[in-house]
Order: sequence, then C-alpha cells, then structure tokens
Amino acid sequence: MASPLEDDQDTPTPPQTRERPSLLIDIAVALLLLVADAVIVAVATMLFVMVGMGSAQPPRSSATTHSRDVPVLIWLVVWGVPAVAVTGAVVHARLRMPVSAVVQSLFALTCAFLAVIWTRMLLS
Repeated sequence: MASPLEDDQDTPTPPQTRERPSLLIDIAVALLLLVADAVIVAVATMLFVMVGMGSAQPPRSSATTHSRDVPVLIWLVVWGVPAVAVTGAVVHARLRMPVSAVVQSLFALTCAFLAVIWTRMLLS
C-alpha cells in the first residue's frame, strides 16, 4: 500500500519575515532621496522668497488691511507635502531601511518648517 500524502496543514509554517535590504542599497537610496529632497527644499525656498518679495508692500505705502482668500488647493499643497514626506519616512522605516528613514524624517521636519513659514506668509 502506498502511504497517504502528508497534509501540509499539520506541519507548522514558520512566520514569513521580510529580508532587510542590504546596507549598500539603503545608502544608495538615501543618497538619491537626499539629492531629490535638497532640490525640493531649494525650489520651495526660492518660491517663498520670490512670492514674499512680490507681495511685499513698498515701505512708504499706507498700511491697509486687505483680506485675500487662499484657494484650498494651495493649502493642500502647503500641508500635503509634509504629510507625504512623513508617509515616506514611515514607509522606509517599515521597509527596515534606517539610513533612508533618517533622511526622509529630516526632510519631513524641513517640510513642516517650510509649511509653517508658508502658512504665516499666506495669512499675513
């Protein structure tokens, strides 16, 4: 008689663990993200300076209060970028890429700082 086929359900299955990416890949991804993040921060800072200088009143003009409605899309961009940056940092941490996670966390902090500055500028 032939032996019955063994059922796979009876044998315990080891939990699947994610393999950690190599440190070299982590550093390469972190360097690419660092360059991209630096470009984004530089462009945002230049936009801040250009828009701030463009909306500044001449020194001898009368200080009249004027209310400007800021479109919702601008608020979504100003506060959406830090939210996406935080999400990126969490994703890299979950992927067990510590160097990339640190780079993305610093970028998220920088984006939050710039968002506060943009908010102050838009509300003034």
